[in-house]
Amino acid sequence: MEANELLKKIRKIEIKTRGLSQNIFAGEYHSAFKGRGMIFSEVREYQPGDDIRDIDWNVTARHNKPYVKVYEEERELTVMLLVDVSGSRNFGACGEIKKERMAEIAATLAFSSIQNNDKVGVIFFSDKIEKFIPPKKGKKHILLIIREIINFEPESSGTNIDVALQFMTNAIKKRCSAFLISDFIDDHDYFKSMSIANRKHDLASIQVYDRRDAEMPDVGLVRVRDLERGTDRWLDTSSSSARKAYAKAWYERQQRLASVTARSGVDLASVTTDEDFVKALLGLFRRRGSR
Repeated sequence: MEANELLKKIRKIEIKTRGLSQNIFAGEYHSAFKGRGMIFSEVREYQPGDDIRDIDWNVTARHNKPYVKVYEEERELTVMLLVDVSGSRNFGACGEIKKERMAEIAATLAFSSIQNNDKVGVIFFSDKIEKFIPPKKGKKHILLIIREIINFEPESSGTNIDVALQFMTNAIKKRCSAFLISDFIDDHDYFKSMSIANRKHDLASIQVYDRRDAEMPDVGLVRVRDLERGTDRWLDTSSSSARKAYAKAWYERQQRLASVTARSGVDLASVTTDEDFVKALLGLFRRRGSR
């Protein structure tokens, strides 16, 4: 991508996502991570308005009246973005291509993080770790991340979420909050690594997909390409059995994804490339904040 075009894209995403993070997500982000990045300080008697989730039941039982735990905020929270840069992110039949939507979501999360004075880092992955940007603070760092998300060209086109999760678990020593952003078109088994990553850190998954990933239209005989394997084949989309098989494969993939995330204790949000992602992210933040 030419330098001028890249700068315009970065500026466009910055304006859009900075506004969202300031005006919409600020309160939800703070609520979602309340109690994370905190260290225990002391206990005191319960006062009206205190969060009942902070009650120390052991001390309460000893004194026969409610006491709550008091926390102090740590200097900073670390947020990691695990961004899928495999070949399938370049697909887009309805709305934006997946790559563009992933960039907007990652940028919104990054701007929300720096407004909370948190560090942000990124792991770009395909079927291997493509690039690791260690967590740092500041607008300059965020703009570097956005530039990389827009312009990064991976060496491989495959997908292996297991590799990305294992890398994060080993590379990030301090507990962090992590967002796995992918279309989850991956046949590898990543249940174990997701469970371990979520026990050590605080993981959420954001699926970005195109409606044509889920449903094949009846448009006759077409040539389709597997963007991850680089292979072409002819497909008769007028065949109802072919369309049903396609829809069934998608349904089964979604069921596996829902099962893996639920068993791992990981929150999941799904958004298509032709719908506003604000509602999906707000729902994700609110679920996390209610825990």
